[in-house]
Amino acid sequence: MLQQTLPMNNLRYEKDDLEQALQVLKDGGVIVYPTDTIWGIGCDATNAEAVKRIYDLKQREDSKSMLVLLDSTGKLQGYVEVPETAEMLLETTQDPSAELKPLTIIYPNARNLAPNLIAEDGSVGIRITSEPFSKALAERLHRPVVSTSANISGHPSARFFDEIEEEILKGADYVCRFRRDDTTPHEASSIIKVNADGTFVIIRP
Repeated sequence: MLQQTLPMNNLRYEKDDLEQALQVLKDGGVIVYPTDTIWGIGCDATNAEAVKRIYDLKQREDSKSMLVLLDSTGKLQGYVEVPETAEMLLETTQDPSAELKPLTIIYPNARNLAPNLIAEDGSVGIRITSEPFSKALAERLHRPVVSTSANISGHPSARFFDEIEEEILKGADYVCRFRRDDTTPHEASSIIKVNADGTFVIIRP
């Protein structure tokens, strides 16, 4: 019997791969998965215990918050305050002719997320992903998915799957199969922090 595949954006992933990753997230586990930028380590962003496991796996202090992925801008209001400046930035990212890097926006007044995922000032970074696998995960989970680079803290980020450290792969409950053979080097997203008063700071171009 042929493995069922789901087409999206000219890429195809196995339904079984998605279902296994989704079940691990629902069970409070940790996955290594492809995103719209570099490969990431992920979990249910509302599960504090799972979030702690990622901090431990990356050997990273939990005072350094991690970003999360959502599949739709319409879901942002459930987790953060969205100033008008952020809305304008989001509109820019939706324009395919702009050819911009994926954008992570750090929003004020985070809520309904694991407390150890939120920065001391109450902010959290969220990116709306259009990459097929990570988008489907967030959509099917009905919650944000943590997305932090798949590397030990302080080590270089993996630009593609073969550069991910063995310690990271062994520490995850599930390693996704989709795009493992993609050797195109990928970069991290741009990051802009938007404050409640609408002012903003470019953290990473």
